[in-house]
Amino acid sequence: MQHCVTLSNHPRRDTVLRAVAQHDCGWAVEDAAPRVAFDTGHVLDFIHAPMAVRQGVWPRAIGMLETTDPYAAALVAQHALTVYDRLRSVSEWQPFFREITRLRDDLVARSAIPLDQLVDDYIFVRLGDLISLAFCTETMDLSQFGEWQVRRRAEDVVVEPDIFGGAVVPVAIAARELSQKAFPSDSALHDALRSAPERTLRGTVRGERVTRDA
Repeated sequence: MQHCVTLSNHPRRDTVLRAVAQHDCGWAVEDAAPRVAFDTGHVLDFIHAPMAVRQGVWPRAIGMLETTDPYAAALVAQHALTVYDRLRSVSEWQPFFREITRLRDDLVARSAIPLDQLVDDYIFVRLGDLISLAFCTETMDLSQFGEWQVRRRAEDVVVEPDIFGGAVVPVAIAARELSQKAFPSDSALHDALRSAPERTLRGTVRGERVTRDA
């Protein structure tokens, strides 16, 4: 997202990029000690983790950012509200939404920036998130956010309309390769991770212009 043209002269560029980079910092504790499902032995990823875990990472992330950058923390709170919006009507999730909304609104007030401006700035955080998801999970599914579409094509992630001014941005992430199997316990998973071969996944991110029929 450092190559996003719209962000190049943005008055809050540094804090927006900090939110992009740190929006998942609350997951670090969980990632350091991943778990397996007791009934299947499969790894519990960020989608299948217990509800208490999925709800708990966001106050943690907000707390990690709010002292040094309240506005970045507010953007992360907005991210939490956005990614779980489909669960807003579920009774077990309603206290979560009330608390994260309260935290976001308090942080916005501390930052002295209107909420509608935060919502506009959040676009960059969400696009960065969708790009990283498409690249890291290798999903070919189309993701839509507002007017933007994010999809993977072979080793590339494509954003339409183009936000990079024609630039092709190389990306890479370190990973460990596990066989797809059930693990009898969390400790067995941790042992397997320590001995798993390292890989570096590489690709590019680029924009694509929208073409419309005359």
